Amino acid sequence: MSNDYSFGIEEEFFVVDAQTKAVQRRMPSGFFDELKERLGDAVSVEMLQSQLEIATRPSTGIGSALDEIRGLRHAVSDVAGEHGLAVIASGTHPSATWDGVRATRANRYDGVMNDLKMLGERNMVCGLHVHVELPDPDERVDVMRRIVSYIPHFIALSTSSPFWGAKQTGLMGYRLAAYDELPRTGLPEMFENNGDYERYVEAMVAARAITDSSYVWWAIRPSRQLPTLELRAPDSCTRSTDTVAIAALYRALVRFLVRNPHHNRDVGPVDRAIADENKWRAQRYGVHGSFVDLAQRRAVAVRDAVDGLVNLVASDAEALGCLDALMRVRTIAEEGTSADAQLAIFQEAQHRTGNRTEALGAVKSWLATTTMQ
Repeated sequence: MSNDYSFGIEEEFFVVDAQTKAVQRRMPSGFFDELKERLGDAVSVEMLQSQLEIATRPSTGIGSALDEIRGLRHAVSDVAGEHGLAVIASGTHPSATWDGVRATRANRYDGVMNDLKMLGERNMVCGLHVHVELPDPDERVDVMRRIVSYIPHFIALSTSSPFWGAKQTGLMGYRLAAYDELPRTGLPEMFENNGDYERYVEAMVAARAITDSSYVWWAIRPSRQLPTLELRAPDSCTRSTDTVAIAALYRALVRFLVRNPHHNRDVGPVDRAIADENKWRAQRYGVHGSFVDLAQRRAVAVRDAVDGLVNLVASDAEALGCLDALMRVRTIAEEGTSADAQLAIFQEAQHRTGNRTEALGAVKSWLATTTMQ
């Protein structure tokens, strides 16, 4: 058991043509082998060939995590550039369509694609996952239940998917609308304790509905291989500083809930229903909308809700040495997310050129450039 709340970050990226920024449907020969040779286990394939994932080592320092993320992004970019490719961090690719996608050949993905059929082909989305180790792994399910009301905050702060298939969706975060077509996604079930969760997994495995708990794809879940609680709700963040800010917020919140076992102790079906509504509102409006506040029975601006959450966990962030990173969360809430920047660039370019394709091209160029900053 450890009391340092070590954490790790996983980021998913789109692999694109370096010139056109169009999604690469099939990876060039040797590309992934070269990535593995250079980065080892820090890089892995995803279900579709158009995507890959990087993962940091377990850490207790937010500054070192930021340096590692930037280093991994640049290392992937360097190898990609040798093959005429680049990478983009965003929840959806602005102009990609899912028809003609190619699945990665691996036993796990072959089985998933056979099970999901078209839904697997439509899974052209990239997310951010943050792992935090709890002092007692058996507390993960309890914390997962009590954290549900805060999941919409992380979604709103990370929105980077306003486009789908070259169209404005009207949502700041469309990714989860597509991803939640899959089974065992969305907010977790309200299990009371670790025993309830284990009985659920055992029943699912015994019935051969899933192979193991890694096929449970909720917005937050206990990791199967690690003693961590894994946040999976956020979009892939274009700015690396946004990634670590969200990681700092999540890490501090987990510590707060462990230290305060009575906080949200009575959370129940009504709270989950409200959280589900707020999840939608976060996807639709990002940081510009409002959440339903059950306790106050009124709407609360997302920015005020975020500010309240920052105040709640600030002392925990300070104890963990990530207070400065946490404070960037307020900047995101005030200045906007990647989705805001993408839409502003698109509208300006379309107004200037009158050409929708060129406007989408400007968005893709901004994404590729900002991913490497």
